[in-house]
Amino acid sequence: MAQTADRDANRVLRERLADVHGRYTRLRSDLDDLQRRLATLRVSAESEDGLVRATVGPRGELAGLVLDRRVHRHLDAEQLAHTILATARRAAERSADEVQALLAGYLPPEAVTMRLLRDSDFGSLLRRPDGIAGDE
Repeated sequence: MAQTADRDANRVLRERLADVHGRYTRLRSDLDDLQRRLATLRVSAESEDGLVRATVGPRGELAGLVLDRRVHRHLDAEQLAHTILATARRAAERSADEVQALLAGYLPPEAVTMRLLRDSDFGSLLRRPDGIAGDE
């Protein structure tokens, strides 16, 4: 009778281990897919006048810039620089939103990474509570 109980316990443990392993395998596969999607993410924004189009990658880095031929007729150098920066900034904000949406299924909302993506506040990321620093 004890031998039957041991076999039942072992069977339950094997089933549990198989279930955990299956979930890990699915998660690992999902993370591989997530990495591929993040690596190839490109987000574009166009200026209000349609003369500038900026494309950025997942970290907001400029990956492409297209200037309409008419840009020199409508904008001086300072206006063009401002328009490029504003357009690239909008694309970077959209990219951060997309990265956040992709990561939302894998990280808890209170995770430091999610907070940084949400508010881009490096100060809150690097700030140490007084209790930890010993400054109470």
